[in-house]
Amino acid sequence: MNVVIIGCGVVGAAIAYELSQVKGLKITVCDRQPPAQASTGAALGVLMGAISQKIKGKAWQMRQTSIQRYETLIPELEALTGRKIPFNRQGILMLLPDSSPSVEGISAWENLVEIRHSQGWHLEIWDTAKLKNICPQVNHEKITGAVYSPQDRQLDPVALTLALVEAAQQNGVTFKFGVAVLDAQTSPPESSPQFCEQLETTEGKIAADWFVIAAGLGSTPLTAKLNQMVDIRPVLGQALQMHIGHPLGNPDFQPAITGNDVHIVPVGGGDYWVGATVEFPNNGDEIPPNQELLESVREQAIAFCPELATARILGTWSGLRPRPEGRPAPVIGKLPGFSNVLLATGHYRNGVLLAPATAYAIREMIIPQGVGSGE
Repeated sequence: MNVVIIGCGVVGAAIAYELSQVKGLKITVCDRQPPAQASTGAALGVLMGAISQKIKGKAWQMRQTSIQRYETLIPELEALTGRKIPFNRQGILMLLPDSSPSVEGISAWENLVEIRHSQGWHLEIWDTAKLKNICPQVNHEKITGAVYSPQDRQLDPVALTLALVEAAQQNGVTFKFGVAVLDAQTSPPESSPQFCEQLETTEGKIAADWFVIAAGLGSTPLTAKLNQMVDIRPVLGQALQMHIGHPLGNPDFQPAITGNDVHIVPVGGGDYWVGATVEFPNNGDEIPPNQELLESVREQAIAFCPELATARILGTWSGLRPRPEGRPAPVIGKLPGFSNVLLATGHYRNGVLLAPATAYAIREMIIPQGVGSGE
């Protein structure tokens, strides 16, 4: 059975690796760029699972599945490829500002701690004394405490994606980079549901039994070629890499710190990633990066950890996140009207977090109930 995956960000790569473990599939991945270029290349890789406010249904299930899978996936990929994937197992610390509305207040967090406990996950609420003791780098008079999630993680999205690609290649997957899709050939419109027979690309025609669209923002023009446009819009995010030359606070305890949607992510060598802005297009799809917004993210990070004021900015970067218009993210499932086109796109700000669960979901649609799986 031939499967073609379009898009090789973290989601496309995760699907390719997952499917490569199923016997009897011939898998090809196409992308018009090298791997991990678009949203993936700009992501901070902060995996907010247990600490997220999602507590039931698919949104929580996918988070839980992914966080659990990463514990085995990272060592598995490192062993297969010999690559090192930076994976911070020291958890996520969320700072609680006193200005947070009562709904978001401590009682809501206490409630979440209870719910997570019943689901088999651990969360802790820290008062200011405990916070000061364990994370002395955090110093801001308006912080009333913190929530610590020891089982959540942070990883390097580019290193992860490249390892997924290499491991999938070892398992026989073909990757074609610098290949763009020009057109699609489908069964006659009167047949219902329709069948996508082949794609016309800059490297010729590619036929397949299944097509998986995992192209982020590139999914919109692709689905338009099939007359079933899925509307995914860009949301810009900017981040900084800051160098302070030594770890903030306790060198042996370096969790990802987050507060008011600003992340301070230790990446080793006394470097920290700080981000990210959330910038919507004004009109059309152009979003020029707003310097003031990036500066306000930096100032917020300094307000949480004053020592960052002395840090040198090594660089800034930005990327466009794929946000589905008028529907929840992500978009996973059959393309309406087609029997063999699957969507795995529009993950907005959770592509890295949800990649393993998305890969499982796509595998399940192609090979139901794990039949014929290599497990």
